[in-house]
Amino acid sequence: MNDRKSQTRERILAAAGKALITRGPIEPSVSDIMGAAGLTVGGFYAHFESKDALMLEAFSALLAQRREMVATIDDQLPGDERRALLAAFYLSRKHRDASDHACPLPSTVGEMSRLPDNFREALGEHVELMVAQLAASPEEADKVLADVALMVGGLALARALGPGDLSDRVLRAAKSAVL
Repeated sequence: MNDRKSQTRERILAAAGKALITRGPIEPSVSDIMGAAGLTVGGFYAHFESKDALMLEAFSALLAQRREMVATIDDQLPGDERRALLAAFYLSRKHRDASDHACPLPSTVGEMSRLPDNFREALGEHVELMVAQLAASPEEADKVLADVALMVGGLALARALGPGDLSDRVLRAAKSAVL
């Protein structure tokens, strides 16, 4: 792929990622995404075969970014300390209010039943990889899985409530349950 086409593709993926975080994978139209990328709809199919293909690639890229972020947490720390550091960031006001570079799971998990199966496969792979990254031992895997579920659910509820006292309480409560 030539540089210009590659750069255009990256712009489309970035716009799709931002839309996915804020609006989920179903609601944004190709027109919305292309407009946000500063492009016309006519060029879309030169880069992607369908909206689902675009959103799956954006979803997978966002999940990979999340795992890269987790990989920066010192793996010499005990598992519970690593999860506490992750929860401190993940369940923060800043992350709740982010419109880009944020976790796509709160806006996506509720729509999984309406998406092609490959979205569920990407989610399953991500969850397994996250558990492997965060569990200090095989015995700890179920605790990690529970913490991941708590963090995603807590963030989803806090985002749904929007900035405010109750949303802040949800973040604090979820964070304290992980800690």
